[in-house]
Amino acid sequence: MPVFIWEGRNRAGDVRKGETEAANEQALTSALRGQQITLVKAKKKSRQIKLEIPFLTGVGTKDLVVFTRQFATMIDAGLPLVQCLDILGNTTENKKFSTVLLDVKGTVESGETFSKSLARHPKVFDNLFTNLVAAGETGGILDTIMNRLAIFIEKSDKLKRRIKGAMVYPIAILVITALILTVMMVKVIPTFETMFKDFGAGALPAPTRILIVLSHTFIGNLPFMVLGFIAISVAFTFFLRWPKGRYAWDTILLGLPIFGALIRKAVVARFCRTLGTLLSSGVPILDALEIVAKTSGNKVVERAVFFSRDRIAEGKDMVTPLGESKVFPAMVIQMIGVGEQTGALDAMLQKVADFYEDEVDVAVESLTSLLEPIMMVFLGGLVGGVIIAMYLPIFDLAGNIKAE
Repeated sequence: MPVFIWEGRNRAGDVRKGETEAANEQALTSALRGQQITLVKAKKKSRQIKLEIPFLTGVGTKDLVVFTRQFATMIDAGLPLVQCLDILGNTTENKKFSTVLLDVKGTVESGETFSKSLARHPKVFDNLFTNLVAAGETGGILDTIMNRLAIFIEKSDKLKRRIKGAMVYPIAILVITALILTVMMVKVIPTFETMFKDFGAGALPAPTRILIVLSHTFIGNLPFMVLGFIAISVAFTFFLRWPKGRYAWDTILLGLPIFGALIRKAVVARFCRTLGTLLSSGVPILDALEIVAKTSGNKVVERAVFFSRDRIAEGKDMVTPLGESKVFPAMVIQMIGVGEQTGALDAMLQKVADFYEDEVDVAVESLTSLLEPIMMVFLGGLVGGVIIAMYLPIFDLAGNIKAE
């Protein structure tokens, strides 16, 4: 759909400018009329091809936290909304974020609400962010909401980094092991085999013969193995994009022997933190649960939360359907029940989130300290076994030379 750069006047006669997507100029006129703006002139915005590298031009968590904190400070100091956006849009170092903020400023100037202007950029401001801003606008506590958002984003990012840190170490060790073994199979073992033939070594020890056979098999099937790896990766990607496939994968993750408990704690912490932040900001319980479900990042939790939301809409309490889902620990269910009974559900959820975030920190530290020696022994034993197997014939040759 084309984007129009337009200029118009509101009922007071003030000039308004902005950019709006519309099928044609007639549709643009109708859209602006709904905002009580009379179109004066408009032209289609020319399409520009931009070469962007995502990890260099994307809007990161740090950019978002800095924006929300600075914006909250400016609003609290009494600066007008448009002026805040203009200052932040022109001073941020991230060019892409600057473009987004200036677009939001233009949309607000055209008469749109701040939350709806943010919603035009879902890749930067997600559903949770825009709904909290809408609640802040309605309640007149936008500065408070933005501060809560900054704290929430920081805590969520810390939790994600903890989980990724626990996953990265064993994956990195396995990748390094695979690379070392590949180099040995392709380069080192064939070199040793040639050397043994040149020296006229007789019958090779069984471990050496097994490794040479494995090396020949590996080299002969390497193209097929690479193609197979690519095919499996593509198939797995499509499998995760399929809703039932993603649900099955998330179920497997939650059931893993060691990592499953860690992932479950992180999921519970995120659920409690998100729901507690939404409820404390004045978002209705049904809307809050819908947002929590969509931003949970886990299909199993998403289905459980939607199930609970439907039961609550029928007049039931939150505890019963959450307990029936079998996703959340009994302690969490009981704490939520106490929060409902005392009327302090938002505060109780924040306490549960703090507890489980601390649990994640402890679990990650314990897991890392346990995995480090195991992975090092695994890597050392595998590589050392290959080296010993290839040096056994050399020891035999040295013994024969001494005997002569």
